[in-house]
Amino acid sequence: MLIKKHYLRKTLLNFQDKSCMNEYKLKKILITGGLGFLGSNLAVRLVEEGAAVTILDSLDDRYGGNTVNIDRIKNQVRLIIGDVCNKSILQPLVADADIIFHFAAQVSYIDSLKIPLEDLDKNALSTLLMLEICRALNHRPLILFASSRMVLGYVSNKMFSENDYPKPLSLYGVHKLLSENYLHLYYREFKIPFIVMRLTNPYGPRQQIKHSKYSLVGWFIRMAMNQETIRIFGEGTQLRDYIYSEDIVEGFFRIGKCEKAIGKIVNIGSGKGTAFRDMVSTVLEVVGNGQMEFVPWPNNYENLETGDAIADISLIRDLTGFSPRFSLHEGTARTYEYYKKHLSDYI
Repeated sequence: MLIKKHYLRKTLLNFQDKSCMNEYKLKKILITGGLGFLGSNLAVRLVEEGAAVTILDSLDDRYGGNTVNIDRIKNQVRLIIGDVCNKSILQPLVADADIIFHFAAQVSYIDSLKIPLEDLDKNALSTLLMLEICRALNHRPLILFASSRMVLGYVSNKMFSENDYPKPLSLYGVHKLLSENYLHLYYREFKIPFIVMRLTNPYGPRQQIKHSKYSLVGWFIRMAMNQETIRIFGEGTQLRDYIYSEDIVEGFFRIGKCEKAIGKIVNIGSGKGTAFRDMVSTVLEVVGNGQMEFVPWPNNYENLETGDAIADISLIRDLTGFSPRFSLHEGTARTYEYYKKHLSDYI
């Protein structure tokens, strides 16, 4: 390990002390993109654990940031509205942080080809700027980066591991992979600690459902609530790994206090494959409305199809004991109950 033990004890906490009830208490934590789906759910958990949380979010309407997401904790966090690529805004926040969860991103792999430079800024250059600030200040917070299975491209063996060779099919995947490479380089050269968290298909409360670019589960729940027809390309047999927000946050929470994960890529998923059409059937069953229709693949989607994709989560299980709790049916039901109460805040 390149980072000395005495530094790790200062930066994190003593992970070996099983009597320590709250490893995040009094830690200064920065969450970029913290008004979005993942960031806000994590922020609520960290505040409950006693962390001092700062949220940086641009509130760009395209990316899901929503002040409603932190209503429960709005008086317990510091909120900064600004662009993660603005050095004058980012520098003092990075300088003050013990731990950084870097979630700010352009979220649509489909849109990435339409806005390539913006995708580059949000999904790669923001990470480089953060690392350069750390290097210039000689400051080494732990950086946890939310990456994606999309860095791998087509998955030939259905279940993908952290060691699979990446061949992204979209600019979104290319730029996420670029961020991963930046983090590896700055760890090796400047001892800035990081953990890459590769996510599968997340869904749950606090996710925008204005369109289908954030989460198909959430979008389909909205369509079913409106008694609309959900169209499925092809036969809908492609397998996906859907993971509920509370399980994701538990994974973030555990990996962020795991010394042995530093310098590694770690998959976070359910570890189970669900056929696309079965996911849709689950949504229709839970909501009790809507219908399903099968249609041919359009060319632009077929070219980006990544094959069956299920996360091998043995590494995070071995490192932290993480095990997802929520089935797709239970997670979908909880998500539906949330949107029945709060739909107007997310459309």
